[in-house]
Amino acid sequence: MLVFLFYTVFPYDHIYYVKASYAGGVRVTVVKIKRTQIFYSVAILLLMSIICGIVGYDYVDEQELAAIENQPMTPPTGTMSIVIKVSQRILELHSDGKPYKQYRIAVGKSDTPTPIGDWNIVWKDYDWGTGFGTRWMGLNIPWGIYGIHGTNKPWSIGQFASHGCIRMRNRDVEELFEWLPIGTNVRIEGRKMKVGRILKYQMSGSDVALLQMKLKELGYSNSRADGVFGNITKQAVEIYQAEHNLEVTGVVNKQLAELLGI
Repeated sequence: MLVFLFYTVFPYDHIYYVKASYAGGVRVTVVKIKRTQIFYSVAILLLMSIICGIVGYDYVDEQELAAIENQPMTPPTGTMSIVIKVSQRILELHSDGKPYKQYRIAVGKSDTPTPIGDWNIVWKDYDWGTGFGTRWMGLNIPWGIYGIHGTNKPWSIGQFASHGCIRMRNRDVEELFEWLPIGTNVRIEGRKMKVGRILKYQMSGSDVALLQMKLKELGYSNSRADGVFGNITKQAVEIYQAEHNLEVTGVVNKQLAELLGI
């Protein structure tokens, strides 16, 4: 398209322009420039502008646009934990259960959502792979490989853009990487969702984590929402069914899910 426009604007093989001098008389010089010379000069300038624009935008975005102002720069002294608020695209660092610092993040797209639940950081690594930025902190989510990591796409921060992982600016994830020990608790709070299948013993998934959160909220369980339908979750469901005069099966069908509000 650009080539077509160029040759439309410059339809001739050579471009001429005239230089005139009037000191002591008239002197006229005709200069001939090949059309290809103009084309390559314009192309080089355009390419350099694009490269400078991309590099400059990446730098500014990495440094400033995704930052949250007025945040502490030193690590907290209390026990650290993480709360990830998917809907707000915010990661909160907590100290002794109280918010200490916030970071803007990117989370999973609608078809590849970030798994809600209560997890732990189970391993940490440098330069884990292409697209994962400079640091990786893996989570113990049983049905896939998910983690908190950097990115080579800083403009995606603040968006629903990932395949389920939590993306951060490289400078932010590098900071947390140094602060957070292995075993740090990570709670992911997601957008409201509805359970669309029957849940029962030995199943796993974000919908199981949602069930576990609801059972804990209602006082039927004290266990973590680890997304695995184990014996503790089954017993909690059975107690709920018995107290509400339902058939005690330990299985969450559509009727029970609606009664629980999930």
